[in-house]
Amino acid sequence: MEKAKKPLWKRILKAIGILLLICVVAIGGLFAALFITEYNPEEEEPISAVGAASKTLTFGEDFSVLSWNIGYCGLGASEDFFMDGGQNVFPSSKQAVLDNLNAVESYLQTQQPDVVFLQEVDQNATRTSYLNEVASLRSVLGSYASVFANNFKVLFIPYPFPPMGHEDGGILTFSKYDIASSTRVQLPCPFSGIEKIGNLKRCLLVSRLPIEGSDRELVLINLHLEAYDSGEGKIAQTKMLVDVMNKEYEKGNYVIVGGDFNQVFDSVDDSMYPTITPDGWTPGEVDTAAFGDGWHFYMDSTVPTCRSLNQPYIAGATPEEFQYYMIDGFIISGNILVESMETKDLGFANSDHNPIEITLMLSEPQ
Repeated sequence: MEKAKKPLWKRILKAIGILLLICVVAIGGLFAALFITEYNPEEEEPISAVGAASKTLTFGEDFSVLSWNIGYCGLGASEDFFMDGGQNVFPSSKQAVLDNLNAVESYLQTQQPDVVFLQEVDQNATRTSYLNEVASLRSVLGSYASVFANNFKVLFIPYPFPPMGHEDGGILTFSKYDIASSTRVQLPCPFSGIEKIGNLKRCLLVSRLPIEGSDRELVLINLHLEAYDSGEGKIAQTKMLVDVMNKEYEKGNYVIVGGDFNQVFDSVDDSMYPTITPDGWTPGEVDTAAFGDGWHFYMDSTVPTCRSLNQPYIAGATPEEFQYYMIDGFIISGNILVESMETKDLGFANSDHNPIEITLMLSEPQ
């Protein structure tokens, strides 16, 4: 006798139940994989330099340092980004990323700064079509020694839609002078749980350069501080930066800190870039008094270092018409003479940041 079929509604419910079970298992498996593979670097990790330097660092000679958040070569003038109020998750195309990368490389080749601090450099990420920007930059800047430190490494970020996917990027320092040693120093992370897994693990990239005829060192600190926290992360990270810097300065070393602070130095007037998007992202403020004596803080107010990503860039827009920021800069120890500092106006053509460059000279110890 033929077995009676279950009513259609029961079969539909069973199918829905099976689909729901598959979804629960898949989501559970993804979260388990994310927890297992979470990037958890040590408090300090040594990093080996790649390449050979071509110059010797000496007292009394000018040298230049350029810092640039290149926005993973995916945030050119025509782009916006969802976390800043824009619409897009990814750059418009792989070719757009390549074009921006080529432009960044061409600019650095033309400028030939002695030291380069780069932030947001991808080496294997979904958002940049898995292009190895680190390797490409190293190939082009062959006369430099370089060190790279991860600060964004996630197996898969499942949000928003389409999901951000795999992330693998960080900060990169180039030097025409020998890099004796380099260390990745982990900064405090203000996030917890699943939010922590999918967020950047920000760090300081501390590199030591020997000085001819001296037992003192030039200490380079490349950084990219917290952006999307409520404020406590920036404060904790800045406090740790203060400790690292002062320990080096107390030894008699020369210290240069540069990068994207995601903050404004409170000693610098940024009123020329008013907040016109009150619901959008706003930078924090660095308490320069917390650093103690002997430090000088540099940001160039004549040209914005960063623009909002709530919409594509509007060329020529005034600060009253478009949201600009001044969040990239340098902190220099008092034993270094600063000769000039300038933000280069590249019109945000290939990144949401403009590069900043400073010219310096080491003072001989007294």
